[in-house]
Amino acid sequence: MPDPCNIADALRRAAAQRPEAIAIRCPTGRNSDGTVRYEGGLSYAELDRRSDAIARGLIDYGLAPGTRCALMVRPSPELFLCMFALFRAGIVPVLIDPGISKKALKQCLAEAAPLGFIGIPLAQLARVLLGWARGQVKRVITVGTKLTLGGTVLAEIEARGRRSSTELPLTQGDDVAAILFTSGSTGIPKGVTYRQRHFIAQIELLRRAFGIESGGVNLPTFPPFALFDPALGYTSIIPDMDPTRPAKADPRRLVSALRQFKIDQMFGSPALLDVLSRYGQQHKLRLPQLKRVLSAGAPVPPEVVARMQPMLADGGEIWTPYGATECLPVAVIEGRELRQTRIATEAGAGTCVGRPVPPNEVRLIAISDQPIPDWQDCQPVKRGEVGEITVAGPSATDEYFRRPEATALAKIRERLADGSERIVHRMGDLGWFDDHGRLWFCGRKSQRVDSADGPLFTEQVEPVFNLHPQVRRSALVGIGPRGQQRAVLCVELEPTAGKPDLKALTRELRALGERHAHTRRIDGFLVHPGFPVDIRHNAKIGREALAVWAAQRPLLGP
Repeated sequence: MPDPCNIADALRRAAAQRPEAIAIRCPTGRNSDGTVRYEGGLSYAELDRRSDAIARGLIDYGLAPGTRCALMVRPSPELFLCMFALFRAGIVPVLIDPGISKKALKQCLAEAAPLGFIGIPLAQLARVLLGWARGQVKRVITVGTKLTLGGTVLAEIEARGRRSSTELPLTQGDDVAAILFTSGSTGIPKGVTYRQRHFIAQIELLRRAFGIESGGVNLPTFPPFALFDPALGYTSIIPDMDPTRPAKADPRRLVSALRQFKIDQMFGSPALLDVLSRYGQQHKLRLPQLKRVLSAGAPVPPEVVARMQPMLADGGEIWTPYGATECLPVAVIEGRELRQTRIATEAGAGTCVGRPVPPNEVRLIAISDQPIPDWQDCQPVKRGEVGEITVAGPSATDEYFRRPEATALAKIRERLADGSERIVHRMGDLGWFDDHGRLWFCGRKSQRVDSADGPLFTEQVEPVFNLHPQVRRSALVGIGPRGQQRAVLCVELEPTAGKPDLKALTRELRALGERHAHTRRIDGFLVHPGFPVDIRHNAKIGREALAVWAAQRPLLGP
């Protein structure tokens, strides 16, 4: 029988090694001067002991190992307690971005069909009023004050677990550990099936890729990333911000937390780092204790790295791991190397995302929108050519929950020389390898523009025009049927740009495009008041929505 495997075991080891160390601190209010107050904190020993009790209580309450349980709790000690309790009990947490539309959220819960629902009072109220998982949820646990909506409260579950002698299950590597729904930024949200071995692999890949050692302090501005901290032996300081709107975070509060707790690592989306780095540059800030910054969710613009670097400790690193909910991390690049590739990016090469993290095997295949059942049916591309990015590795998930069509489009079966099989994940991204073995990201496959003159890729076009001083960012979209699409560039201007002279702006953008053969093919330009972006990171541009908008407007320029 295989050895037991559970991501919560990493917490137990950390609690044995550093029992009194703080695992998590959360904002508890505001001081009279408006600054954020952090009181107390949850130690590793407390997190381990209490999550163990909650795990037993959940099983006694009727949530058997293997059943699914929706979890809707704000970043808090209770979120950590519930997550590790569910892992430890072998109950499968269902996690959905709280910022997605109510319709999409209802659909996700209907697909997941959870037996249990753990949530704050507001989530419980919405569950009843909006019919989330109606007829499916049988066990209700409220985090906080009990409402008259049935079920029980988390405190009662924990008390029951302390009295219980229920044995916790010995989960295996292939057991389902969680269902994590994608943000749906480029399509309908899908539930990614995570097995215990996927989480274990992610921890080891992250530790190896960034040289992470236990004992540090992390500011995770993206809550799901915070759940890695206890397994990595880090203290999490939860920032005072709305995690669904990182671009709106108050940089003063972030800086206050970074300084107060001598934080040496932080995770932030490119949108959040853009805000923080602009504030730091304006005020000439230094954060000499901050040694490592991680950023993911979308390509990090080199100018953001350039603004952020002087704020860090001497020798401080800015890492941009490339990956997705289905497979993370795939490749990594450090900020200094990323800045060295800036000229190539601005000339249309794409964004360099670095070298694959061992033992991931990253390969490129010919672009196709059709399912590929077997790896033998794939057509490889030559080095230097753009192809579809595929990944085989220990953290590559193997299916979407109850979405066989989506699974067929994203997964390829590969038979190995020893007779075994593995799943190869299609990232849905396009890229190419340079002579140094570095992967260059060229954009989403679904967002490429297929014109009569051949394809154009977003990350090879937009950086060329982002050089214009009035342009904050741009977005390439296609109008018309594939194979005959018109290439249109939408631009969002800097807030300081004021009311532009559209004719002059168009001439200047056209002049930038004339520098390169592929950007000469842009048919026209449009100015947009504010791009739609993804919920999770506020960084991925909703080009599908922009394409619909652009098709209804006259273009600027010939």
